[in-house]
Amino acid sequence: MKKFLLILAIVVVTAVIGLGIAWWWYNRPIDPVELSERELAVVEEKIEPLAPAEPVYEKGGKTILLSEREVNGLLNEYTQLGDQLKFEFATDALHARFETILPADVPVVGGKKLKGRARFFIKQEADGFSLALDDVTVWGISLPNDWLAGMKGKNLIEEFSPAGNAQQGEAVLAGVDSLKISPKGLEIQLKE
Repeated sequence: MKKFLLILAIVVVTAVIGLGIAWWWYNRPIDPVELSERELAVVEEKIEPLAPAEPVYEKGGKTILLSEREVNGLLNEYTQLGDQLKFEFATDALHARFETILPADVPVVGGKKLKGRARFFIKQEADGFSLALDDVTVWGISLPNDWLAGMKGKNLIEEFSPAGNAQQGEAVLAGVDSLKISPKGLEIQLKE
């Protein structure tokens, strides 16, 4: 009997610790990524080809490579979303964690913190690029596709282009030869 009670106590303690760790992991805050002056200088050098040319002409590069940290640092530096949105890179996928306080006048959940995450698949296909929503999870619940207006799995570039014209949607990415996302970073290769 003592052996059974000892095993039961160990199982209960392990379960409580595991639940505590899981609760902390899910509720961890989104800390804004703050780039050091050196890191910011490196990122600005990487995106310099996108800036207006100086009077002395010098042909720029065609490849832009940004790490996950650099993208999140730029988000924090140039927007006010650094503590509300964070991107994580995976192979051919972009994961977004978000949190915000809901307006007080929203029924039932007004004033509460909304925490969620979303996953988008990004691929380059023969006829262009696709950006497809795979999942949205809010407060630990994966939302049904019907609640997301049937957007899961659809190419959002086509869906949100004028009159559903994929060619017009591709205008957003005009000039981009290839776009690859992986845990190593985001690589954009520009056309000639």
